[in-house]
Amino acid sequence: MEHDVLHILTPDQAWHYQVVPKNVSAHAIELYVDETVNGADCILELEMLLGKKVSLDRIPTTEIRKALNSHYRREHTERSGTMSMISPTDDFLMVMIHEAKALGSSDIHVEIYEERCRIRIRINGLMVERFVIGKADYPSLINKIKIMAHLDIAEKRLPQDGRIFLGSNGTNKLDIRVSILPTLHGEKVVLRLLSNDTGHLDLYQLGFSAFDLNNYLEGVKRPNGILLISGPTGSGKTTTLYATLKLLNQKTRNVLTIEDPIEYTLEGINQVQLKESIGLHFGSALRTFLRQDPDVIMVGEIRDPDTANMAIRAALTGHLVLSTIHTNSAWGTIARLVDMGVPSFLVASTLNTSVAQRLLRKLCPHCKMQQPLDPNLYPRQFRPFREVAFHYVSQGCDQCFNTGYKGRQAVYEVIPLDMELSDCIKKGLYDVNSQLAERGVRTLAENAFDLFERGDTSLEEIYPLLFNY
Repeated sequence: MEHDVLHILTPDQAWHYQVVPKNVSAHAIELYVDETVNGADCILELEMLLGKKVSLDRIPTTEIRKALNSHYRREHTERSGTMSMISPTDDFLMVMIHEAKALGSSDIHVEIYEERCRIRIRINGLMVERFVIGKADYPSLINKIKIMAHLDIAEKRLPQDGRIFLGSNGTNKLDIRVSILPTLHGEKVVLRLLSNDTGHLDLYQLGFSAFDLNNYLEGVKRPNGILLISGPTGSGKTTTLYATLKLLNQKTRNVLTIEDPIEYTLEGINQVQLKESIGLHFGSALRTFLRQDPDVIMVGEIRDPDTANMAIRAALTGHLVLSTIHTNSAWGTIARLVDMGVPSFLVASTLNTSVAQRLLRKLCPHCKMQQPLDPNLYPRQFRPFREVAFHYVSQGCDQCFNTGYKGRQAVYEVIPLDMELSDCIKKGLYDVNSQLAERGVRTLAENAFDLFERGDTSLEEIYPLLFNY
């Protein structure tokens, strides 16, 4: 449904009359309406309100509610709703940012196309369209963002990066990373919301099973070595690292971090922001860290041979090093480090724990629907760990923005390195499935399957993990 049709009605009007536009012409408008509404009264009032001839197409209550929630979403607050078509006011940018934060959004996307401009927010990993604005208002909104981020409003041809800091204390304090990209029809802006609230960073609440958490804590308690967390972008690696740092943050320890960006501010920890433009990158920061008498070092990401070798050196000299790396599995981290030029005997000597993690969307408890499970829905080569007769599928309701999902949960694969596994690394033996099974190490697929079996998530969510199993 096109937004130029939708904005004929305001959210208040759509919800009051329980209608959604279907077709609009110069002199007439056809509306979908709740089948329980008094049609005659509704037509009379809407014709006076809209100045057009109105006809109604009755549909079930469940369908009209779904359409209203999708196109005229409103919050369960004092605000009546979100307009489909808006003209940015002086405080619109701040309202948009605070609304996104209240909804638990991680990113705001401000986009321009040939015919229209829109604002989308990312909730639980999914993009949700929130506003549509007029093309005439778009440049002023972009300029306001640039001014707040201390960027050049005259530069429209090159990408720009900046930051916005809002609030001075408490839970309203926000650090916003701004990225501006020139596109075909204008500049696209992405605002990454980085909250300084660390209250939710609890290692015991992230999703570790009791067995995996025990193995992970054993690695954290070691005085030296490298603890690596692997996974794709957006899999929650940084959150796990911060929760670990929060646990390690004691008066008796000197903790140093080099990050890009600093997503949470932790009192008592010395945090350094990466600035590659002036030569402050992971490798150079690590060299300086070793002269700062550290106990624990956190490196935001091992992304090149220089950083990898410096992390190994730090671990060899008696420090606990925490970092992330991009690999598909916990054991695949070893091959990645070797590919970066780190000798296998050094990897075997320093790596104490390897972790892989993913974030899975949780089904909305208000609208998920139970169905019999057809075994043919599994990936072709996958053999289920246990027989499951029923599963839940996503539906969508006003509680979950019609996505069918509400919240996310991390799943982990934790491999503690012992002498036997270290010997396998030295010998270049990478097929260690039998050894891991003997130690009770559960794979990502097994832990994800547990969530699916309990009805917490859908087969669609865990499918990629089963496919790779």
